[in-house]
Amino acid sequence: MAYWLLKSEVTAFSFADLEASPQQTTAWEGVRNYQARNFLRDALRQGDQAFFYHSGMLKPAIVGIVEVVREGYPDETAFDPASPYYDPTSTWQQPRWHRVDVRLVRRMRRPITLTELKHHQAVLGDFALLRRGNRLSVLPVTEAQWAVVVGLEISSMP
Repeated sequence: MAYWLLKSEVTAFSFADLEASPQQTTAWEGVRNYQARNFLRDALRQGDQAFFYHSGMLKPAIVGIVEVVREGYPDETAFDPASPYYDPTSTWQQPRWHRVDVRLVRRMRRPITLTELKHHQAVLGDFALLRRGNRLSVLPVTEAQWAVVVGLEISSMP
């Protein structure tokens, strides 16, 4: 099993939206960055777990955990002219964009904010979320980093 971090703008799709989804499962779609697409297409596997990260808010934070339940497949939003994610260069024969399906595992006991993660950078090491200028919506997380973050949810910010 591998670990990941998936970012979502809270106004686009929130953890509450996932909780309200049928079977608490959704397609992780609309990713339009090639490196993030490559992770979705080639690296995320069924059974992998990911932090659900709310970005685009006053206090960005990891708010939950999800599990990959369907591996990469073509992102149908790229084929829909009515979708904000439409890409006329993507075809069924040569899909440019991919997505995975994720299912809710659990809500974090408390949000782990970006500020708190930065405070623990020494133990998180080269945590991709904390790299300057990193704006990818799909990021790898090491097993050690996963353990640190999960451990933070039962502690309070120093």
